[in-house]
Amino acid sequence: MRLGFATLGCPGAALDDVLELAQGNNFTGLELRAAPDEFTNTGLSATQRRELRTRIEDAGLEIFAVSSYVKLCAVEEQPLEGHLELAADLGARGVRVFPGDDPADGTPDGPSAGEIRALDRVTTAPKDVPILLETHDSHSTARQVAAFCALLDTDVPGHNVKALWDTSHTWSHGETLPEAYALLRPWLELVQFKQADSQQDYRPVAIDAGDFPIDELLTVLDGTDYPLSLEWELKWHPQLPSLAETLPAVHTWLGSGAVK
Repeated sequence: MRLGFATLGCPGAALDDVLELAQGNNFTGLELRAAPDEFTNTGLSATQRRELRTRIEDAGLEIFAVSSYVKLCAVEEQPLEGHLELAADLGARGVRVFPGDDPADGTPDGPSAGEIRALDRVTTAPKDVPILLETHDSHSTARQVAAFCALLDTDVPGHNVKALWDTSHTWSHGETLPEAYALLRPWLELVQFKQADSQQDYRPVAIDAGDFPIDELLTVLDGTDYPLSLEWELKWHPQLPSLAETLPAVHTWLGSGAVK
């Protein structure tokens, strides 16, 4: 498996530091958090985008995703196109988006108002780079994301939406990893993992302090070639150990033969 990490785990870090973390710990991919306070953002000039892409490629790394905070189902206008253009310029595999639906919009027998908005956004979005819909917030289960992707297949043929499986989210919402994988497999593009403690309401914890079933995940993914990305949420959970402490432990957690 190709192993990467999200720069959410080193908020505000300089590019040089991120490259050093990856190369020094045998990680070959990055999810780049796109935000005004990061070196990756939609305000970069064409020259800055070329320089950023060159630096990452010259370091032998792949950009698994540009991690946006676009909410595909939201009422407000969303900067989807700008993030897709940024990802295309950087050579990324896709743009991470959240569903961001309003639970009150749900209907028992059809798409919600938010999902209809998402259909419209996908219909008009550039198709050069995939939209990576994460199992998150309003659609934290594989069942919900798979149902929406199936709706897209029917209503927006040729769409560019793929699934980003946050395995901790589906696990914390009661789906087993084999169940979630089977549901998402037709659209799956990228797999995220993290350590969490189910005895503490699935709170993110240090690698050696949780009970996420990593061996089961590796069994489910055996024989596949999906990029596997550590989403270390230090930005939102500052009590977590740093990436510098965590990345070496990840190889032990996964097993030395699990990644390349």
